[in-house]
Amino acid sequence: MKAISYYFLRGETTVRNIVETTSESLWSVLQPLYMPVPTKESWTNVAERYQELWNLPNCVGSIDGKHIRIKAPANSGSAFYNYKGFFSIVLMATADADGKFITIDVGEYGRNSDGRVLKECAFGQQLLKNKLDLPEPSTLPGEENEPPYAYYFVGDEAFPLMNNLLRPYPRRQLTNAKRIFNYRLSRGRKSIECAFGMMTSKFRILESPICRKIEKVDTLVKAICVLHNFIRTHDGIFSTSTDLQEYSTGYSGETQFNSQENRSRTRPSNVAVESRDRLCYYFLKPYASLPWQNNYAI
Repeated sequence: MKAISYYFLRGETTVRNIVETTSESLWSVLQPLYMPVPTKESWTNVAERYQELWNLPNCVGSIDGKHIRIKAPANSGSAFYNYKGFFSIVLMATADADGKFITIDVGEYGRNSDGRVLKECAFGQQLLKNKLDLPEPSTLPGEENEPPYAYYFVGDEAFPLMNNLLRPYPRRQLTNAKRIFNYRLSRGRKSIECAFGMMTSKFRILESPICRKIEKVDTLVKAICVLHNFIRTHDGIFSTSTDLQEYSTGYSGETQFNSQENRSRTRPSNVAVESRDRLCYYFLKPYASLPWQNNYAI
């Protein structure tokens, strides 16, 4: 802020007020247009796009958390100190197949794991209570005579396995079928990683600690997220999967996570386990498999 005040010959307090007021205005004006509350129709459109880009049927979004670096708040102890070794707040977001944010929740303590943040945020509460207005289960492509399959989100191993949230199989005792499933799931989960990567590359303030009060940081991050959607929409969201891969960190066949902090401890229901197993073996069928997926079964 002090550097900007020198550049534009304005007082530092004036610059801070301008940034805060503009961030609030950007969110209030752009949010209804570029990050509206999802409806059943919009969820269906997201699922169709996921199948088109990432070969993942009935998927309505990928979920992940991002640590936003901040300066340690006064008298906060270790509440904001995360397992990566710096102070942060958590941005919990869901993204569609094109790397646009569908929902965001920002402000949780950095020390909390992704699974705990999801459980406590508004989106996670609605997901647990089945209040997200998701479409009714539909048949998977090529299985018109089989029972319908529920719509679901995808996340990494930090999240619990739920009826509408799929996570990879644990690394221990992986079979070839489970390795293929983990790979197919990672293709869909890549969109949220790409969204975070594109956002950080455009808004460089996210690369260093933000020295503001927590509530001010929340407002700033919300404005950045809705501006990201604005830019994706007007720069052309109908990209190819190759374009999105430019921003991904790569995939080696295994999920990267902290073994102590992020491992989910929630016991999944039988319905969730059966749902994941069904999709696992669906990916092995000729009409659902990908030519190169067996390369990840070794």
